[in-house]
Amino acid sequence: MLDLRPVGYVIGLLVASLGLTMLGPLAADLLAGNGHWFVFFQSAVITVLTGGLMALACANGVTASLSLRQTFLLTSLVWLTLPVFGAIPFMLGATEASFTIAFFESMSGLTTTGATALSQLETLPDGLKLWRGVLQWLGGVGIVVVAMVFLPELRVGGMQIFRSEGFDTSGKILPRAGQIATRISGIYVALTVCCMLAYTGTGMEGFDAIVHAMTTVSTGGMANYDASFATWGGGVHYVGVVFMILAALPFVRFVQLMAGTARPLFQDRQIRVFLMTIAFAVLLITSWLWGRGGVMTEAAFRDALFNVTSIMTGTGYASANYMVWGTFPVVMFFLLGLIGGCAGSTSCSVKVFRYQLLFAAIKSQIRQIHSPHGVFTPRYEGRPISEDVLNSVMAFLVAFILSLGITAVLLGMTGLDFITSVSGAAAALANIGPGLGLEIGPAGSYANINDTAKWILAIAMFVGRLEIMVVLTILSIKFWRT
Repeated sequence: MLDLRPVGYVIGLLVASLGLTMLGPLAADLLAGNGHWFVFFQSAVITVLTGGLMALACANGVTASLSLRQTFLLTSLVWLTLPVFGAIPFMLGATEASFTIAFFESMSGLTTTGATALSQLETLPDGLKLWRGVLQWLGGVGIVVVAMVFLPELRVGGMQIFRSEGFDTSGKILPRAGQIATRISGIYVALTVCCMLAYTGTGMEGFDAIVHAMTTVSTGGMANYDASFATWGGGVHYVGVVFMILAALPFVRFVQLMAGTARPLFQDRQIRVFLMTIAFAVLLITSWLWGRGGVMTEAAFRDALFNVTSIMTGTGYASANYMVWGTFPVVMFFLLGLIGGCAGSTSCSVKVFRYQLLFAAIKSQIRQIHSPHGVFTPRYEGRPISEDVLNSVMAFLVAFILSLGITAVLLGMTGLDFITSVSGAAAALANIGPGLGLEIGPAGSYANINDTAKWILAIAMFVGRLEIMVVLTILSIKFWRT
């Protein structure tokens, strides 16, 4: 029988830790001089006590390592449990949101999707603004740890190709998670502080700089204003571009850089392809905007650069309503969102390395057809790609496409139009945030879509954030019988 106590113990500790982070928004409301601070006091007490009692109840089952089934279960339940408690401030607070809206907002935050079901963000108390940033910031750290510790061990989506890269893999899963989390956290905090200082230096006010540094480095994209980054000028936009790109690079390269080894960062093919894709897309869209406007302007280049970077990294900020730019840029943004950033980063979607492995397999197959008696082995970074990795990647890509189609159909059945259904499914499953169209596009929000659609999208965010295969494994009957 599967022992759930180790899983419950870890989840209890994480829930209690989430409750302690509510003290930050509490302090923000106290400093702002509003009475909203008591909401976070209540939420913190509920969350810390619940998490603490859960950890105490399961403490007698703590082990030094987790079995494969326990690891699968822990990875899934963490991303379901924390959003429930993260929703409490939205329900008790100034928004007085229903559980549906509060859970949607919390899930969107922790999965760093960035889709919001709230409107008139400027009027929110400082505590709730900061809480949205905190949720995304915590989610960003968690995503990197999951990508670098759990997914390679679980052999999900080809992530096992990064199994031994940059860290000692001889230990058990939990000790190794602590080791990696410590190194990653230091780099993550440093990037956040640098981003905050850069935002402040280019004209963003202190509180906004703190919140947006959190949502930038986590590639989350939740902003304090309905107008998102159109609120600020060019300097802030360029800072955002730099830190969105940095956050979308493999964090293991930063660990190696801090250890004095810069070569892997500059020789990583995944990073080169990622940057080249952004550059090529910016060139195309800038040329489109210049041709459409009849004049070459810096503003057009900046808007193309910022919004391309935001969509491809899955951040979801917007500096302009690109829905009015014409059909070509809109199609480009849809496709870029389905590419994503680098593996082992805070970014989302399919990831660049999976496309590289796919193209390597296709190239090898074409050569095999051309020369039937030859032996052609797909390679990545000069190393042969094992059949296990290729099968895992193919399974992920098929599951992603099927999940995208199923989600879009379900959204359409709730009454949403075709564009909203398809783009909303892609935005949730790939954890991008904004979709296409007037309602959920860069100039809109998810506030007015029906509750059933919100639940479908929240589930899609959860499934997409866990790279799909983890959730499918948990749902299989064989998993529980083994």
